[in-house]
Amino acid sequence: MVERTWSPTASGHGFFKGTTACLAALYAAGRHEELLLLLDKAPFKWWHDRRWGVKALAAMGRKSEAIRYAEASRGLNDPGWQIAQACEAILLSSGMFDEAYNRYAVEANQSTTNLATFRAIAKKYPNKSARDILRDLIASQPGAEGKWFAAAKDAGLFDMAIELASNSPTDPRTLARAARDYGKDQPDFAIASGLAALRWISQGHGYEITGVDVLDAYTALIQAAHRAGINDGQIVEQIRKMTTGSQPGNQFLKTILARHLSS
Repeated sequence: MVERTWSPTASGHGFFKGTTACLAALYAAGRHEELLLLLDKAPFKWWHDRRWGVKALAAMGRKSEAIRYAEASRGLNDPGWQIAQACEAILLSSGMFDEAYNRYAVEANQSTTNLATFRAIAKKYPNKSARDILRDLIASQPGAEGKWFAAAKDAGLFDMAIELASNSPTDPRTLARAARDYGKDQPDFAIASGLAALRWISQGHGYEITGVDVLDAYTALIQAAHRAGINDGQIVEQIRKMTTGSQPGNQFLKTILARHLSS
């Protein structure tokens, strides 16, 4: 039925609901060459089908050919991350960790959040330093450097985290949480995070920022400053300077913090 459906003279749309079952069965039976010959008759290079060809080639020990076969499956509507995952797995199984990392790690390990992506790569490539992994991830998304703040913080790379938050828009709530959570153990980092949170709010960044968010950031900032031996006046003066000018969030910030900034 699969051969008949894929025949150039076949009517319809070239679809048979038992195609996947057929390909999977051929693979499970070890009939790898027959599977590849059947896939050669497919009218389209569709990854959903061709992944079985990749698995067959890899099972036959033809791993370089399997990667080329997978790469040739890329198309407008094909899931590139799945293709990358398959290629990465083949290289890792061959002990080719550097090539797997350089070619596929970023694309193959995309997750729901940047932090989850970083953790997935760090777990899979323990030979790579967290700093190097983060640098490569940051380079993969130019213009969105601040979105890697949480990953840098999670890795204990506080200097990198602050550099990211200082130079690229970063979610103010994430920064405020960092200021609150690290006020005791890393007060300098907490202070920088709190100030960055207020600065990005003053510039209009953050999704549906409320007065509570502003006060949370300010409170965490002041508490961290106390632990670092810095008085309120120094922090207030920095916030006053931050809110000069015509940034879109300045008036909102000054209104919420009016009582604190007037003291």
